[in-house]
Amino acid sequence: MDPVVTVIVPVHNTLRYLERCFGSVEAQTIGRRKLEVIAVNDGSSDGSGDWLDAWARERDNVQVIHQEPSGGAGKPRNVGIERARGTYLFFLDSDDYLGTDALRRMVAMADGEESDIVYGRIVGVGRDAPVDFRTTSAEVDLYDSPVYWTLAPYKLWRRALIEEHGLRFAEGRLLNEDVAFAVPAVLRAKKISVVADHDCYYLEGRGDGTNASRQDVDWVDQLAFVGEILRGLGELVPAGRERDKLMERHFHGEILSMFGETYLARDEAGRRDMAAAAKVLLDEWTTEPIMAALPPRLRLRVHCLRHGLVDELTGIVRADTGRTLGPAHQDGERVYAAYPYFRGAERAIPDSAYDITSRVRLVQRVDSYAWDGPVLRVEGSARLSELDPAGRGVGVLLRRQGYTYWVPAETADDGTYTLRLDIGRAADGEPLPEGIWTMRIVVTSGELSKEAWLARPSDRLYDVSPEPRVIDRGEAGPCAAGLFHSAAHQHLNLDIGDTRRLLATSARGTVTRTRLGRVEATARVTVPGWPAERGEARLLLVSDRKTLTAPTTTEVDDNGRVAARATADGVAPGTWELQLRLVAGSFSRDVPVIESSGEPLRLTVPVPLVRQVRRKAARVVRGR
Repeated sequence: MDPVVTVIVPVHNTLRYLERCFGSVEAQTIGRRKLEVIAVNDGSSDGSGDWLDAWARERDNVQVIHQEPSGGAGKPRNVGIERARGTYLFFLDSDDYLGTDALRRMVAMADGEESDIVYGRIVGVGRDAPVDFRTTSAEVDLYDSPVYWTLAPYKLWRRALIEEHGLRFAEGRLLNEDVAFAVPAVLRAKKISVVADHDCYYLEGRGDGTNASRQDVDWVDQLAFVGEILRGLGELVPAGRERDKLMERHFHGEILSMFGETYLARDEAGRRDMAAAAKVLLDEWTTEPIMAALPPRLRLRVHCLRHGLVDELTGIVRADTGRTLGPAHQDGERVYAAYPYFRGAERAIPDSAYDITSRVRLVQRVDSYAWDGPVLRVEGSARLSELDPAGRGVGVLLRRQGYTYWVPAETADDGTYTLRLDIGRAADGEPLPEGIWTMRIVVTSGELSKEAWLARPSDRLYDVSPEPRVIDRGEAGPCAAGLFHSAAHQHLNLDIGDTRRLLATSARGTVTRTRLGRVEATARVTVPGWPAERGEARLLLVSDRKTLTAPTTTEVDDNGRVAARATADGVAPGTWELQLRLVAGSFSRDVPVIESSGEPLRLTVPVPLVRQVRRKAARVVRGR
């Protein structure tokens, strides 16, 4: 029976990684009977070949092929393709390893969806993963998903796709040999799927500098090779939006990435040769949409390369790699990166090459919030990325059903701010009307303005929305106010008037009886901000037929703890439930009084003793 998956592993001087790599293959939950492993020893000199032979002798599903060093992983992978019998191929680099359930899940996806290619979630080990897949998808669009940004071979490939189109890796190359294979493969695939709910592939960042991508190459020849790949892409995808989307990835990954420290390490002649080779590609494939999509550091490189500005290119690359850029330049609503030669008369580099206006973001966080009487104090930081925070303006927009009010904040040059939102004056100097108010922070710099939702602080102290409170709005009187976090995104919202989160939903109480038979009830509740002078608290006695207001004495401390006491003097006999009526300005609530057990507190008023004696005597008389 043919295997389901052939795992192809090129090996070149990676002895110290082999046990982990091949151990991860053997541990696959898909089972050994469904696996074929082809290890191609590409002229190793560190004992890797002997290790592979020893490993294969104990396993009938492993074959080892030895060959002379070929100068890259392309030829070993091609040899593995020629020998493979599996329905699917998986290319595993010998310094990387697999998640235990990777192949089973990826095969299940390919079988169930008839996928030609299945991407698995990649985890970087000592390096970043090229793409962080977060969502498992039965089918992804090549042009509207990140899959094209990772063209490395560590995926599950349907072997029929590879053989039908005669796809092979470029041989004798340290870099992009996989791109030459992957580009036509992904473009010809009928369906591409993603498994993101399992860590499928662990990508090792080797600290010894021996990753192929870190070794030196002939960059002029490399650019010519990239040109062949791009021409193949151009033959498969017609000019337009979709081709531009794919070409943008190659501008980033295969052309402009070498114009950094690699470029600076060359002498002047070497730099000019690299620039000339890149110009050929950029002149052929650059479009306005690609230029607009590139960040300014790459946009500037493209402009300099296409216009032969090698010295200017060198200055820009030095500024970029040296991390010496200062805050961006601002001119009205436009923002420009602070690279050299901006508006230099002799260079005539257009402003558009420096323009980063669309990339300016509002960067903000809320550190704390707290009530100080009727004032909500919010502290945090907010700035516009790329710009010096000094001199900016910060404030909050309050919005509710067509009403919008602006509340400015105090700012500091280090990017922090303090907002003091006085509920009694927030509506253009008037009290803020009742209702739910959304809160959006706004940062301005000159004519440029950005806004975003105000989010709750990250400190766990704020995991739960704070309790509502009563605030005094001056002449408008007290009202209930609260701050709550939206359920979906944890945005801050103001609740004025006890609309969303109810204030004082219950009170605790006790009933006692004196020696003389007098019944007394006490109810206690904490109402943050309760106004001792302007608030009223009354105990109510409630029965099925009527509600009585008992004469009540009230005590209030500085923390809003309200204690109300009343007697049942003059109350008709029977059983009554207790409620506490709280009134402060527009806030009014009848709060049920409960026992410590959570049951409603009931007060029973007995028939007076004299009345009982009279009733008993009357019954005796009637009985004669």
